[in-house]
Amino acid sequence: MKNKIILLVEDNQDDELLTIRALKKNNILNQVVVARDGAEALDFLFARGAYTDRNPNDLPELVLLDIKLPKLSGLEVLKQIRADHRTELLPVVMLTTSNEEQDRLQSYQLRANSFIRKPVDFDQFSAAIRQLGVYWLVLNQGPPLNGDH
Repeated sequence: MKNKIILLVEDNQDDELLTIRALKKNNILNQVVVARDGAEALDFLFARGAYTDRNPNDLPELVLLDIKLPKLSGLEVLKQIRADHRTELLPVVMLTTSNEEQDRLQSYQLRANSFIRKPVDFDQFSAAIRQLGVYWLVLNQGPPLNGDH
């Protein structure tokens, strides 16, 4: 499961560390790029701002996107991901503490691939991350991106 970048968009440092720990615990050894707000996530994806040296065609295999973020919400980030032809098919999993039905509904209306509520317990969280990693990074065959077709 190497060489597939995961973009983790998470402003809570504890949740960031827990997610990375859970990935490592489950032998998901992908490079994890962390964006701590919605604007940084879009800058990374579209090679803007601090990421202008990055190849914009080198997209992550998976985006783990929190909803409640500074600058731009996760829902706004998702909207912009889906609005751009380069990223419209990128797998995006909403990984959030939100329990609000409206957040879940809006996520799916904006074409999120999945909506996962973060379990509070680390063992449950670790199991959820393992299943997420196995499905999205091993089993799932996403659409061809960047001329892979």
